[in-house]
Amino acid sequence: MPYELKNRLVVGIASSALFDLSESDAIFQADGEEIYRAYQEMNVDVPLEPGVAFQFIRRLLGLNSVGTEEDGPLVEVIILSRNDPDTGLRVLRSVGHHGLPITRSVFMQGKSPYAYIPAFNMSLFLSANERDVREALALGHPAGIVLPSQTVDDDNDDLRIAFDFDGVLADDESEQVYKNSDLQVYMDHEEANAVTPNSPGPLKDFLVEVAKIQKLEQVRVQQEEAYRQRLHIALVTARSAPANERAINTLKSWGVMVNDAFFLGGIDKGSVLSVLKPHIFFDDQTVHLESSSLSVASVHIPFGSLNEQLLIAES
Repeated sequence: MPYELKNRLVVGIASSALFDLSESDAIFQADGEEIYRAYQEMNVDVPLEPGVAFQFIRRLLGLNSVGTEEDGPLVEVIILSRNDPDTGLRVLRSVGHHGLPITRSVFMQGKSPYAYIPAFNMSLFLSANERDVREALALGHPAGIVLPSQTVDDDNDDLRIAFDFDGVLADDESEQVYKNSDLQVYMDHEEANAVTPNSPGPLKDFLVEVAKIQKLEQVRVQQEEAYRQRLHIALVTARSAPANERAINTLKSWGVMVNDAFFLGGIDKGSVLSVLKPHIFFDDQTVHLESSSLSVASVHIPFGSLNEQLLIAES
């Protein structure tokens, strides 16, 4: 019987998001592929340092202990890389050095691997390659750009994940109402549609899969007095009353309940995130991520009309 991924949380990650490849990339850019290939071969046993998404991935994989041995892993992480198998060998040995239980990988010499996201039933693909992420999103695949971020790890196995709402979990329909009118029109629109769920955004399925593990933990908390919940999900959004009600109702319609919700109404997200200290934060607007990346691992979801307009303006 083939190994089944359908009922697992599957995350694809590029080596550029998992490890710090700044030195390797600088050699590739300055000296070309042959010098880069020789450099990687010479350093194949020199472990790569953790990258921005490393702690998120390590902690996510650690949640496999929540499930049963009979069911197998709750979480699968698969490396999707532009390296070829030879230059990717250093990545694989670095995985082993850091003790990450990642056994599956895809190496495609110089080509983007995002087309394989559906084949592996992935609900998230993380990469530092902006072009790959934008093209994946254009095809309807869930993807995010891992940004250079200042992160400090803490000494426990908890996993804190924080999401923006519009353009990340939900589509950008409400965001477009705000951008094309004014705040009052937007508030009136959201209040009138409070019980109408927003349509799904790029990371809705990822949230739903994460929430399944959250529910398993809640069962264990009830059954085992000594069990401590490790997974914490937070919503950090610029919405405020009365627009907050629609966001809550949308999550309920998906069968999801977050642990914490911050309806900030324009307050700087970075100041809140520096206290919350999520191990990863997803937002569709770079203005928020510039602040958040000063203290937490931050991922840009370049989805929706606002990002399309910014891309056109920059080109």
